[in-house]
Amino acid sequence: MKAFEVNFDGLVGPTHNYAGLSYGNLASAKNRGKPSNPKMAALQGLEKMKMLADLGVGQAVLPPHERPDVLALNDLGFSGSDARVLETSHKQAPFLLAACASASAMWAANAATVSPSSDTGDGHVHFSPANLVWQFHRSLESRTTARVLRRIFSDESYFVHHPPLPATPALADEGAANHMRLCTSHGRPGLEIFVYGRQGLDFAGSVTKKFPARQTYEASAAIARRHELGEACVFIRQNPAAIDAGAFHNDVVAVANENVLLYHAKAWPEGIDEIRKKSHALGIDLVPIEVGQRQVPLADAIKSYLFNSQLVSLPDGSMILIAPEECRRIPSTRRFLEGLAGLDHSIRGVKFVDVRQSMRNGGGPACLRLRVVLNEQELAAAHQGVFLTTALYESLKTWIHRHYRERLTPGDLADPKLLEEGRRALDELSQILKLDSIYEFQQR
Repeated sequence: MKAFEVNFDGLVGPTHNYAGLSYGNLASAKNRGKPSNPKMAALQGLEKMKMLADLGVGQAVLPPHERPDVLALNDLGFSGSDARVLETSHKQAPFLLAACASASAMWAANAATVSPSSDTGDGHVHFSPANLVWQFHRSLESRTTARVLRRIFSDESYFVHHPPLPATPALADEGAANHMRLCTSHGRPGLEIFVYGRQGLDFAGSVTKKFPARQTYEASAAIARRHELGEACVFIRQNPAAIDAGAFHNDVVAVANENVLLYHAKAWPEGIDEIRKKSHALGIDLVPIEVGQRQVPLADAIKSYLFNSQLVSLPDGSMILIAPEECRRIPSTRRFLEGLAGLDHSIRGVKFVDVRQSMRNGGGPACLRLRVVLNEQELAAAHQGVFLTTALYESLKTWIHRHYRERLTPGDLADPKLLEEGRRALDELSQILKLDSIYEFQQR
């Protein structure tokens, strides 16, 4: 049966701001405290979705989470009215308020790990929401993410939903940002590649010297078992030097689509040989494209988010790279991309997107999407209200212009009006996407 890879993009939320919460993410740290533009961020993300849809690539929308997360602040001891909670948390613990107001769920690549039915032992699509336990502000996302995925993929005839892994550093899971898949075509059995940064139960010390290695081997192995992948998977360790250079996830140094694997030479200390061997065993004609340090220095790759581009298949069978505008401004990445289409592989071109608001907070084009492979029956069984059409695009564009602010600083997160504005926006959005009452504030 024919299958399609659908990009489920996280719609940027009304509290998009630069609080600098992500240690090890160079862009996040660099722009800490600067004003953001939530309206522009949401529109930039929406335009990227429209570009993909116009190219004939499957495109859908994941709604933002409610922020600030007042219930989380309640759990942390802040009580009283919502306005009182925001006021006292801002005065006593502004970093906690910033964490509970983060719009980081926009980076849907971290939302979950998804295995298509062609790979799994029971022939169902499997979903494992990421616990994101390594960072407090992201750990708040797993409950809402699980609820949204269950609502969109509710038919148990096709979909299996697992809970997030236990919230412990030994099982730290960052989702699909550390997961790749190789195959001959999306509907054929594939090889799933899990990239981890450390052994979670090795208490002797970290393999990195500067920044934390977030994903653990134990988490990756648990997801592979849950998803019944058998031997059709590979576990490789990310290069500690790459993590220390700012590659906090594998998708900052590698991207895969069908039989093409585009990666930086500094991505992993080893593992490419096992990928070749297992790809061959599955009948995958692997096309590895290694980008050397001389071609594109690792620092340039991280600064430009070259490998955080989206590598997608078009209806005619060719591939195209959706790269951030920043890649055109750095000489090494510009030269590489100018010569990419001339190489002997399926990538036939590059399109550039402006997602500058996301990039300034440390997330490129690929960070904004969760890839879900669905065959025709599974696609029909999914909730149709989230799939991007021209009508939905226009509705979302109007909705963003109506509800979003054009300027936001971390200090504005204590404004009770921002919470009220966000709730009104999300209440309307749930109706636009026909998702009913998916937010906790709608049920109180």
